[in-house]
Amino acid sequence: MTLSDAALTEAGLAPTRKGRVLLIACGALAREILALKAANGWDHLDLTCLPANLHLWPERIAEAVTAAVTEHRDAYARLFVVYADCGTGGLLAARCAELGVEMVAGPHCYAFYEGVDAFAAHAEAEFTAFYLTDFLVRQFDAFVWQPLGLDRHPELRDSYFGNYDRLIYQAQTDDPALDALARAAAARLGLRYERRFTGYGDLAPALARL
Repeated sequence: MTLSDAALTEAGLAPTRKGRVLLIACGALAREILALKAANGWDHLDLTCLPANLHLWPERIAEAVTAAVTEHRDAYARLFVVYADCGTGGLLAARCAELGVEMVAGPHCYAFYEGVDAFAAHAEAEFTAFYLTDFLVRQFDAFVWQPLGLDRHPELRDSYFGNYDRLIYQAQTDDPALDALARAAAARLGLRYERRFTGYGDLAPALARL
């Protein structure tokens, strides 16, 4: 399957209609979920992704997940939502409880990629850190630079990032090209660069339990 980051950002990913369990996920997680599925032979899992750019409007996530659950519930034995809270202020968890579907634990993907407990242990020491994942490195302009208007008004950079002291790239893969892009993003933001290999973190055991 050929995946386009632009398509995952704007349109998401349709299910294959093969498998007993449907994962309803953010488009930013598609590559990682498919990699885990292939590596472990999890043929019972199917995947549909909502557009990753919903993160620009987190108040829309719960309704989008509700629509996906309603559309697909009758076609699968079980549904599992692969979103963390993702800025919904607890609304997504409440909605999933109402719908009777489980969701992955954690406040955001930065936490479950690193491991929720590990992330929480040093979160206080890193409150001035800005995080990127593999997907966000590839889509830095679409999710950071352009939405903040820095492509039109780069002079606003210090207003947005003046209180940050570093950019931490949470790498899911060992890819020198992504490392170079992440390092360049840090330079554009005027932040010290740190790379931290996390792999898939809590995502792998969460899916394994299914």
